[in-house]
Amino acid sequence: MKNKKIVFTGGGSAGHVTPNLAIINELKEDFALYYIGSHKGIEKEIIQKTNLSYYSISSGKLRRYIDMENIIDAFRVLKGTVEARKILKKIKPDLLFSKGGFVSVPVIVAASSLKIPIYIHESDITPGLANRISMRFASKIFTSFEEAAQYFPIEKVRAIGSPIRKEILNGSVNEGLSFLGFQRNRPILTIMGGSLGAKRINEVVRESLGELTKRYQIVHLCGKGQSDPDFDDYPGYKQFEYIHEELAHILAATQYVITRGGSNALFEFLALNIPMLIIPLSKKQSRGDQILNANAFKHNGFAVVQEEEGLDASSFILALNDLENQAPKIKSMMDQSPLNNGLDVLLDEITGI
Repeated sequence: MKNKKIVFTGGGSAGHVTPNLAIINELKEDFALYYIGSHKGIEKEIIQKTNLSYYSISSGKLRRYIDMENIIDAFRVLKGTVEARKILKKIKPDLLFSKGGFVSVPVIVAASSLKIPIYIHESDITPGLANRISMRFASKIFTSFEEAAQYFPIEKVRAIGSPIRKEILNGSVNEGLSFLGFQRNRPILTIMGGSLGAKRINEVVRESLGELTKRYQIVHLCGKGQSDPDFDDYPGYKQFEYIHEELAHILAATQYVITRGGSNALFEFLALNIPMLIIPLSKKQSRGDQILNANAFKHNGFAVVQEEEGLDASSFILALNDLENQAPKIKSMMDQSPLNNGLDVLLDEITGI
């Protein structure tokens, strides 16, 4: 009999969901687990692939600028809070665990009104708006970066790293090579633009394929709807919109990775000791959190960083050259990192409720 109940929330991008999955996978045998997310967000697609009970609520986008949509979204958040409160009263959980994203705010407000303990994990160096709003309701707050702790109440916060799925650390090189149809004679370069893809990175990769495939075997995770059938049979190049079960094996076979600056991905590659070229979202596309994440990893000697503004085939190849040259030093610095996997800390905290 699973006596204790935990509700998870978080969404808007895969980065707000996959850390929750890391925790869920370790607790599912001993706890009754539930998930509250939005009606159409990526969290619904991901969680419904598991056996978790998923509840949808209304949610509105949280903006830092003036927009008429803010009025409409305020009503959506209010409606979502009422819906979440009704769900939580029915479940009666012992804990709410949130990974942030706009859908988490109404759930946290509802949980607070019901005196349910709330744990929050912040992935980035600077907290997103959702966690800035939610921190006043939280019982405990955990961060991936030590630098992020300064933004939260000192009596609540602890820097622990990012919770990383244990299965991502147990991939098989042979299974990865077999799945891809690749050989051991050339290094594998894996390119990941995030769950939604990265249009400019995709363009530059395809422009550079002639040069790239002379040096590497390429795995290109290009994002939903962003594959190009013209390159389906390109020698030494495999493109996928998204990878699920096979990702651990692909990463086990990977020598270098190109990634956006999302914290969860960065910490996974850190734990796997894969030298990375980070191309963060620009400030035109985001609040700048990925740039800060990327620069922190560069400062700690874990990565090479290339800004997207000015990115072209030439600068891309130069950055890859830099990555190859620095790879031995990067791997050495990764070995010395104290912040690899916060999963065990979170499991201890959660199971102690």
